[in-house]
Amino acid sequence: MTDAKLLPTANLLRRLAALIYDAFLLFAITLAYGLLLVLIKVIFNGTQGLEDVQPGPILQWLSFIGWLLALGSYYFICWRKQGQTLGMKSWRLKLQQRDGSLATPDQCIKRSVLATASLGALGIGYLWCLIPPAKVCLHDIYSGTEVVLLPPTK
Repeated sequence: MTDAKLLPTANLLRRLAALIYDAFLLFAITLAYGLLLVLIKVIFNGTQGLEDVQPGPILQWLSFIGWLLALGSYYFICWRKQGQTLGMKSWRLKLQQRDGSLATPDQCIKRSVLATASLGALGIGYLWCLIPPAKVCLHDIYSGTEVVLLPPTK
């Protein structure tokens, strides 16, 4: 367990840089998910006139929810396993509870939903970390987690 008191809170610039790195991985996950949907469509409908076969609204919503779950699962698995996504590793960031332990499953789910909402609301939740003295994002506060800057490795 890391001593949470010695590690500084990550600043907004590092968080956004890690998010940009992760966006490339999320794009790859999106492509893989789209390929899976196309394969399912081919299995059930064959290849003749495939472009004319369009799913109904229920299947479209299920596909959208599945896509969101696929993207959220990337964060959930990374945060639960070691507290870092690939982008966070690159920028020496780690997600943890305030006592230094890994985030719980509930905290990871809350954080995924709230961080997405923060970003969707013109980044208000992220910009919150520019306000002193706490310097934490809104999703950090509501999920009971923090993102810390790890020391450089030799």
